[in-house]
Amino acid sequence: MVVRGLALAVSLVLVAAGSTAAAADRLPPTCPSEIYCYGSLLHVVQMASIYHDSKTFVDMKMKYNANETMRIFEEMMKRTEQRPTKLDVEIFVNETFDPAGSEFEDWTPTDWIQEPRFLEKILDPDLRQWGSQLNVLWTILGRKMKDDVRINHDHYSIIYVPHPVIVPGGRFREFYYWDSYWIVRGLLLSEMYQTVKGMLSNFLSIVDEYGFIPNGGRVYYAMRSQPPLLIPMVKSYVDVTHDYEFLKSNIHILEKEFQFWLNNHTVEVEKDGKMYTLARYKDASQGPRPESYREDILSAEIFKSDEEKESYYRELKTAAESGWDFSSRWFILNGTNKGNLTNLKTSYIIPVDLNAILYWDATMMSDFFRELGDAEKSMKFAKIAADWLEAVTQVLWHDEIGVWLDYDIMNHIKRDYFYPTNISPLWTMCYNRENTSYFVNKVMKYLEKTQIMVNLGGIPTTLEHTGEQWDYPNAWPPLQYIMIMGLEQTGDSWAQDLAFEMTEKWVRSNYKAFNETHGMYEKYDATVPGGHGGGGEYDVQVGFGWTNGVIMELLERYGTRLTAEERFTAISAASIEGPVDNGASMLGGVVTALLALIATVAAGCIGMTMYKRRYQFSGTDRPKFCPKLCGGYMELKTFD
Repeated sequence: MVVRGLALAVSLVLVAAGSTAAAADRLPPTCPSEIYCYGSLLHVVQMASIYHDSKTFVDMKMKYNANETMRIFEEMMKRTEQRPTKLDVEIFVNETFDPAGSEFEDWTPTDWIQEPRFLEKILDPDLRQWGSQLNVLWTILGRKMKDDVRINHDHYSIIYVPHPVIVPGGRFREFYYWDSYWIVRGLLLSEMYQTVKGMLSNFLSIVDEYGFIPNGGRVYYAMRSQPPLLIPMVKSYVDVTHDYEFLKSNIHILEKEFQFWLNNHTVEVEKDGKMYTLARYKDASQGPRPESYREDILSAEIFKSDEEKESYYRELKTAAESGWDFSSRWFILNGTNKGNLTNLKTSYIIPVDLNAILYWDATMMSDFFRELGDAEKSMKFAKIAADWLEAVTQVLWHDEIGVWLDYDIMNHIKRDYFYPTNISPLWTMCYNRENTSYFVNKVMKYLEKTQIMVNLGGIPTTLEHTGEQWDYPNAWPPLQYIMIMGLEQTGDSWAQDLAFEMTEKWVRSNYKAFNETHGMYEKYDATVPGGHGGGGEYDVQVGFGWTNGVIMELLERYGTRLTAEERFTAISAASIEGPVDNGASMLGGVVTALLALIATVAAGCIGMTMYKRRYQFSGTDRPKFCPKLCGGYMELKTFD
């Protein structure tokens, strides 16, 4: 099977990952396929740029086996004296490959229902109708592989899984690891328990073969993973279905997935004379990303040596493993987050969210084993969780700033920049809960300083303007979720009020975009309610799995309070319809005047902010507009 071949390649990676830098040239390719992952055929086709999106070619099915395909390719190269034109390449591909997406057959989930119970919790009729429409989208995003993929797996780049899946959408035709967490959460609200169980069974079978879950369901993703959320997915499923037999049958595979991260992604960090174990993302394969081959080759031209280029390719793939591909979060230039893609140093950064998630994984594993009656294993994972909590607190928490921050192991410094994931330990409860009020007060003051709530469409991913898709002004569904749920579950009324305010902005922005375009987007524009995001390597994608899942959970949790209309509109309507006395009228006039003044000043600040972005003032010429309201924190003051 393809899976077994890939499993062998993965075992090579695990050995290589622990070896010295001198062995870097012996790292394996991203997968063993000379068609889809490395070699002359891939190079010629991708560099010919016959498709707008490089991913298109590596998603296509071979009409013949690999040997015959290579024979036809070599004949074409010989006929053209090793210099084929773009037309030659296009003819070759059309004659030897079927279109991308040909591995699927039509499928409608058998457990889909029209009116899941969560809709009853949504009081606003417009939002309830929207929730119902989102429920229908699962039927559109469902994918089932043809049996031919199982029989002739070597003709495909897709990794065969036995059960149907719900995919993100758009160019993302296959499963993706961390996307699936929010998809699963949404499917559970839609009461699609069999679909969820099938997706989890797919993941578990892949871990059983590979030792971990790849970034996505293609062979070219087989040397990198994504944020480790399988254990929380299983927890979400078991909490709803109480299917402890499923848990019991697969607990050893969950342990295997967790151990993969301990064995291959951890480093030792010294703090105050003590060593702590923490995790980072790290790829250990050769070559450009096959799905972005041409883009990687061209962007690597700035480097002179093959060694430098290979190092750059590994950093690109490492950033892709984080799920944030790409972002200034992973740039290191003179100890800062400035620069561009060529300054990617993801493998030298200890991310807050990855370590918060691994702590969460360990606590869940401890709970699972206790539930299953294995006290020894439960204590083992409780100890891992306690050690991880101590490491996160000692290395990543910064009392003087009031938040957790990524850590740069290249320069041995904290990375004091705003990211929504800075507060991810609140989401996974990776902090000393005996001091909850202390941590919450610190975090709330930090968020107040960042001025992130001036954004009208959601919380931005960073405050850096780079053109990368995981930077300002893009706002991503999972990051909104992490912030909202983290604040909500603290139990602190101040934090919960902010969580609801974030929810209102996000839900209304998504709702506005849906009404205008009939689409749910992969990402949105934090500065414009209803605006979809941009930047990065590909066009904005519509679907969209994790977007649907996040909105459905927010509608379910806050449905008794959320309205599709702006809050002030309802207040204005009430003041018009209801009789008031003179005193109330005067008070209302004062309040209205104050609100108008505040709105005017805020709008002016936002306008000036956009003005500064548009005209790119230099650092010396940039005037300081209303610093209290829109001055912001750290890099918020820098717009170039």
